[in-house]
Amino acid sequence: MPRDDLQRVRDFRLSFARRQAAEVREVPGGFLVLDVRYARSHEHNQLHVVGPADPEGLPGLADETLAPLPHRRITVHDEALGLVCVPVLERAGYRHVTEVLMVHTGPVPKASAADVVERELGPEPHGLLRRAVTAQQRRWMPDADERTVHDLVERREARRAGAEEVLFLAAHDDSGEVVSWADLYLAPAAGIAQIEEVVTAEPYLRRGYADAVVTAALRRAAAAGCALRFLVADQDDWPLHWYGRRGFTAVGRTHAFTRC
Repeated sequence: MPRDDLQRVRDFRLSFARRQAAEVREVPGGFLVLDVRYARSHEHNQLHVVGPADPEGLPGLADETLAPLPHRRITVHDEALGLVCVPVLERAGYRHVTEVLMVHTGPVPKASAADVVERELGPEPHGLLRRAVTAQQRRWMPDADERTVHDLVERREARRAGAEEVLFLAAHDDSGEVVSWADLYLAPAAGIAQIEEVVTAEPYLRRGYADAVVTAALRRAAAAGCALRFLVADQDDWPLHWYGRRGFTAVGRTHAFTRC
């Protein structure tokens, strides 16, 4: 992939982080995003490091800027700088995850037989997507308190401001329950789209629902004129290979560091 396309992916992610934030503060080497409405969401309360930056100074900077919060989160967007930061931040008690930027290089797939529609979170009792996301969040985090679950579900509302168009896509079963979902962030003017947070509820795994959601996202992005379509995957988790079998290719990496 041309290097300028990789830069476009990184620029889109940084723009999305800024646009969805309730507050943005410039700091040495990057910027801080904050949103007290979703204080337990690491996505919405973290340091973004774009370089150049002193790795030794990052733990102190995070402690200073994220002091009111129960967590620390630092994302280093420069791959080389991120690798330099690994030993420093691990010594400071941070957990390191390598995020792989993957661009869709295969053909746009044909429409799936499964029904995929746009969904709002929606107020109860009509919030089918909210109900599904909440149930899955509790499966992942059975010991989490209600505030944490609330923030991780409701933060989707903040994402609406992150791009020109933000869609929540969902597949449902024969009974109408939402069983798989994903975010789709579209920037038609820039010709770029991101697919994010592809999830299938655990009782419905391995039935093709995630395939249907990803297919729908790719087709909608292509129809919107977004020729550059990407997602982010954990280097050490199985979905990386699942995406690879569906036409996504790794083109770059960022490094995320978390301490709770």
